Amino acid sequence: MSQELLEAINQTMPFGKYAGCPLLKLPEPYLVWFKQKGFPEGKLGKQLALIYEVKLNGLEPMLMPMLRE
Repeated sequence: MSQELLEAINQTMPFGKYAGCPLLKLPEPYLVWFKQKGFPEGKLGKQLALIYEVKLNGLEPMLMPMLRE
């Protein structure tokens, strides 16, 4: 598994309604909204886009064991 993916899984949302929530646990509709409106600039935006793809492809259950809580 790539370090980039592992970091994205364990990154917490820094703002908004889901502040403090690991990106992997964000609701899919929230990520779809970001996809439509545009992901934020920088590393967080790339991580959100990656998690969006993970959920879109049904990989979330496989990655849940990698989540540090």
